[in-house]
Amino acid sequence: MITISTTAEERLAKLGIHLPDAPTPFGAYVPAVQTGNLLFLSGMLATSGHTAAIAGVLGKDLDVKAGREAAYTAALNVLALTKKQLGSLNRVSHVVRLGVYVAATPEFTEHPKVADAASELLRDVFGEETVSSRLVLGVASLPLGSPVELEAILEVRMD
Repeated sequence: MITISTTAEERLAKLGIHLPDAPTPFGAYVPAVQTGNLLFLSGMLATSGHTAAIAGVLGKDLDVKAGREAAYTAALNVLALTKKQLGSLNRVSHVVRLGVYVAATPEFTEHPKVADAASELLRDVFGEETVSSRLVLGVASLPLGSPVELEAILEVRMD
C-alpha cells in the first residue's frame, strides 16, 4: 500500500532530495530573522558554499534551462537554511512570498519560467496549499555572478 507523505520532511525524503549545508553570509548580515511567526530569509543564491554553482546572465551566457537549474539550486539553499533555522521543515505552515531576481539581458523575457523551478520545488516540499505569492524581477547582475537570487518569507508554526 502506498502512503501519502503528509509532512515537508516526508515529502523531501520521498523526492530523494538531500539538502546542502545551509549557506552562510557573504557580508555583514544574518542569513535569517524570525519575528513572531514569520521567518525572513536573506537572499539565497545558486551557490555551493561561497562559490556560484552556476554563473552568467540569462539571454547572454545562459538559456532558460540553465536559469531553472540555478533557481532550483537557490531553492535548495532556501530549504537548507530554513531547516537549520527552525530545526525542521515541518514547522513551515506557509510560504508567504517568494522574490525571484533574475540576472538577464534587457531582451530576455522568460523570467517566470526560470522562477517556476524554485516555486515548484517549494510547492513539492511544503505542499500545494502553501504556494506563495511571488515577485519576479530582471536585474543587471547578482552577487558572485549567480543568475538567480531568491528571498523568501515563511510563516512558521509556533509549537
